[in-house]
Formats: sequence, structure tokens, C-alpha cells
Amino acid sequence: MRILLYRGDGVIEPWARDFAQALPRAETVTWQEGQSLDACDYAVLWAPVPALLDQLSRVKAIFLMGAGVDAILKFGDALPDVPVIRLGDAGMGAQMAEYVAYAVLRYFRRFDEYEQQARQGIWNPLAARQKEEFTVGVLGLGKLGIPVVQALRQLGFPVRGWSRTARDLPGVDCFAGMEALDDFLSGTRVLVSMLPLTPETNNLLDRARLSALPEGAYVINVARGAQVAEPDLLALIRSGHIAGATLDVFRNEPLPAPHPFWDEARITITPHISALTIREEAVRQIAHKITLLEQGEHVADVVDRNRGY
Repeated sequence: MRILLYRGDGVIEPWARDFAQALPRAETVTWQEGQSLDACDYAVLWAPVPALLDQLSRVKAIFLMGAGVDAILKFGDALPDVPVIRLGDAGMGAQMAEYVAYAVLRYFRRFDEYEQQARQGIWNPLAARQKEEFTVGVLGLGKLGIPVVQALRQLGFPVRGWSRTARDLPGVDCFAGMEALDDFLSGTRVLVSMLPLTPETNNLLDRARLSALPEGAYVINVARGAQVAEPDLLALIRSGHIAGATLDVFRNEPLPAPHPFWDEARITITPHISALTIREEAVRQIAHKITLLEQGEHVADVVDRNRGY
């Protein structure tokens, strides 16, 4: 068995070492632009270039080194007609839950305001907020959204969730479909976006949708930056309708130096680190799925190209 390993950043050696341990009978190969690719059974990729995709029509499946699929689905018809399989959780759900819980608690306990006061040498206890009035709404109830919902419920926050299709989660007020989105937003004090990027979710959170949030709402985005109309979010923060935001993802990454988000004190910026791929777990998961495919069995997390995830 031959497995192609490719990363846009060129960091291949640790992945090759881990695959050698997980699938000792498999041979891993690499590729550089300008080369011809010898026949391979599987491809394990992150941020591929078009010239590579042209050579993958004979592989049995393409595995992704992360949960997001927009970086490969953007190639459209240039993508070979073979199954594309994303990572499941692979340790990212716990990280995402930690990040979101921290961001929610930071705003709820007013630590962002205390940080500003400390920089000005101000000692001023602020009024405590009531948790029962602090509903957190989670956009996206997939494999990464569920751990976030569970963590927020354990902290005692009222939680509501929105998904493309109907879900039923204990203790969660669930909404489904575009027709229910504004109702979902109108009762959400803290909005957490966990959605995949698809044509339907691109610019989903524009001025109209963000304005549907109650005055003083807070926004957390750990999904994809293109879901948020950045000028609209900035305008609503400056107007006071949105109290602030914690953003881990952006339309252009790295976030350009002159971007106005850098100068807005009410926006907290992190460099796309809310859930990093744990390589060892990712390799174990991919190796297991390859073994199942070799035995003629079905595997989970095959991407539906029509839905975009």
C-alpha cells in the first residue's frame, strides 16, 4: 500500500513517522510541484495545490488532516471524483469547548472590562451578571458543536442551538432551518459560530442577522471568518448594539496588519488556534479508516460535496 502525504507548509516528516508506526506495511511518499506522482492507494492532504489534484484520480480516497473541508471543496469540478474523508473529532472537540467556555466566561464575568481597568490603574468592582439571563446560542450542532454545548450546560448557562436540520438535545432549546434563524438569534445573549463554510453560510452573519441579536450581545467565531461580514460586525460594535467579539478566524489569514479589528479594544483576536489538529490522534483515526476501507467496510466522515461538509 502506498500513501501520499502532502501539506502546504511542507511539514511531512512527523506525519510520515507516525504513519510508519500506525501502518507498518504501508509506504508513504511525498510530492513536489513539477513532479509526476506514481500510483498511490490513498492521499492524506492539507492545503493541496491544483497541480496535485490533477494526479489523484486513481486513489481510493482522499483523507484530510483536519475537520474543515472548504479548503479542498473550493476546487469544485477540479477535485477528483473519489471519496473525500475529513477528520472526526480527533481531540479538537475538547479544545474547542475549552476555548468557547473561556471566551463566554471572560465576557460573563466581565474580565475583559477588568483588563481595561487594570491597564488604567482603576480599582472598581463591577455588578455581577445573572447566568439565567445569559443565554448562549450555538450555531452548528455537529461533532465539534456538541462538546461546546455540553461544556456550556455544565457551567450552568442556558443554551440554545441552531442547525441546518432538526436536532433534539437534552436541555437545549433547538432551532432548525433558515426560517428559524432570526428567532434563534433574537434570544441569544452570546452567539457562538461553529458552522462549516458553505455557499449558504458565507456572509451568513451580516448586518441584518447580527442586528437580530439583542442589544449588548457578544459574538464568538471559531468556525470560518467568511461567515461574518466583517465591516458589519465592526459597525455594530462601534454603535454599541454588539458589545464585543472574540474572533479566532478571519476572512484573510493571517489577519492583515492594517485591519481595523486590531485597533478595536472590544474585539479579542487569536490566530486560528481554538482547535489544533493533534497529529498522533489524526494519524490513528486515518489509519483505522484506511484499514476499514481495505477490508471493504464503510467509514464515517465522508464529505457530502452537495452540502459542503
